[in-house]
Amino acid sequence: MKLRLQLFEFEDLAWFPAVIRAGMMDYLRFMISALETYQPIVPLLLEALRETRNTQLLELGAGAGGGTAGVLRRLQASGLPQAKVLLTDLYPQPAAWQQLQAQTPGLGYEAAPVDATAVPSGLTGFRTIFSAFHHFPPAAAEAILADAVRREAGIGVFEGAGKHWWEILLACTVLPVAQLLITPFIRPFRVSRLIFTYLIPLIPLFTIWDGCVSILRLYPPEQLRALALRADPEGAFRWQAGVVRHWWGPEVTYLIGVPAQAKN
Repeated sequence: MKLRLQLFEFEDLAWFPAVIRAGMMDYLRFMISALETYQPIVPLLLEALRETRNTQLLELGAGAGGGTAGVLRRLQASGLPQAKVLLTDLYPQPAAWQQLQAQTPGLGYEAAPVDATAVPSGLTGFRTIFSAFHHFPPAAAEAILADAVRREAGIGVFEGAGKHWWEILLACTVLPVAQLLITPFIRPFRVSRLIFTYLIPLIPLFTIWDGCVSILRLYPPEQLRALALRADPEGAFRWQAGVVRHWWGPEVTYLIGVPAQAKN
C-alpha cells in the first residue's frame, strides 16, 4: 500500500476522555507485549546502542509502554545487561508505568510531559519511538528527527505493522474479537475498562477506528528515508529504513539513525 492519509485518531485529541484513552492504550500494551511484536528489531537496536555507546533508551511517545519491557529484557539478555529504558510521553501514564517499573529492572519514567519534537536537554539516551511515529504529520515527524540530529542523539522509529490492506481488515474483524476476550485479564484491573468495553463499548469502537487510521497514516520505508534526508540535509547521521518480519508473519517497519562519526 503506497497510500498515506493524515486522518485523525481519537486518542490524539486533547478533549478525548482520559479514561477511554487509557483503556485503548492498556489494550495496545497488552497485545504488543503478549505477541512480542518488537522482538525482531532487537538485533538492530542492539547494534545501534553499541555504535552510539549508549545503554539507555529514551522512549518518546511511550503511551502505556507496550512492548518496552520485553525489548529491554531481550537487550539485557543479548549482551547488554546494563540496558535501561526511560519512558516519556506528552500525555504521561504513570499508573501504567509504575506497574511496568515494578516488574522490570532497569525501567523508569519521566512524570512530566515531554514533547518529542523538542526533548529537554536533561533527558539523554538513544531515542526510540514504538507504535507512535505515524501519529505525527510530516512536518512534526521531520521535526522529531531533526531534534535528534541537532542533539546528536541516535534515534530509532519502530512501527509494529507493515502497510497492507489485509491489516486494516484484521483491525476491523479479528482484533476487536480478541479485545473482547482478553479485556478481563488486562492489568492493572480497572472497572472503567469493563464498563466502556462491554456495557458502553466505546473502547472497542474507538480502537477499531484508530487501528485502521494507524495503518493509513503509517510511513513506509521510502517515506521514512525521505523524512530523514529532509531532517538531516548535511548528512550528519547514517540512516537505514526497512521492514523485518516476525517469525510468525507480522512485519515491523523501522528507521534507525546514528551520528555518522559514531564508529570513529
